[in-house]
Amino acid sequence: MESGDLRVFQAVAREGSITKAAQALNYVQSNVTNRIQQLESQLETQLFYRTNRGMKLTASGKNLLDYADKILYLLDEAEKSTRFAEYPKGPLRLGALETTAAIHLPQLMAGYHKKFPEVNLSLITGDTHALLQKVLHYELDGAFVYGPLAHPDIEQFAAFEEELVLVSEPCESSLKELLTRPLLFFSTGCSHRARAERLLLEEGINKNNIMEFGALEAILGGVSAGLGVSLLPKSSIASLESRGGICSRRLPEAYREINILFVYRRDFFMTNAFQTFIDFMKVK
Repeated sequence: MESGDLRVFQAVAREGSITKAAQALNYVQSNVTNRIQQLESQLETQLFYRTNRGMKLTASGKNLLDYADKILYLLDEAEKSTRFAEYPKGPLRLGALETTAAIHLPQLMAGYHKKFPEVNLSLITGDTHALLQKVLHYELDGAFVYGPLAHPDIEQFAAFEEELVLVSEPCESSLKELLTRPLLFFSTGCSHRARAERLLLEEGINKNNIMEFGALEAILGGVSAGLGVSLLPKSSIASLESRGGICSRRLPEAYREINILFVYRRDFFMTNAFQTFIDFMKVK
């Protein structure tokens, strides 16, 4: 079994499709198909169910994927430990909540890049669950997510503190009246939704319409247009609120505080780039 075969297998498992895996790897589709068939023949077991909806892992495939993730991670870390051991350089893959990426990270990453220009920074956004899964599967080196978290494979520390507020168009309505309007959130992984649902129950509001949006700008645009209300970190709406486009209301004390954690795997290999990023962040 070669590392190249494992990378092809991992790509198919992640993409759920031979075609998408071939595109991601920049391979010919037939090459990917042959590599998977050869791997199954070598292991004498079926790794995927071939369905109309794509490639689904069998029990054996799921077992192999766990090992493939670890093996390929160790191979990548072995290369990084050799090439990037002396001073900070090389890749640093980070993830963040969209509001964190928009408000807290631009200055932090710009300052870090200025000090360590040979580090190749990359940043993707997502919800807490999706980002945590990418960290656990070695697809990200670390991520900024909402806490608290409890996971045996994760190291974490507090990065930022925020206050969650109810955001609406400028109006004189009460908090309870505003909560009867449609609620605008990110996708189903949005951490604020569960908090909003508890608040609705406390206020005696049994059901509400939830609208999903893919970007912070879309949510703020919908709120300012009177489409509905949202729960957002106060720092993310400060600029628009100062211009009078929206207004915010404090939530009951039990719902205000939100903690943003930086998380990474306990077994993560600490490259100089990663360690200096943590040190730089803690100083800031």
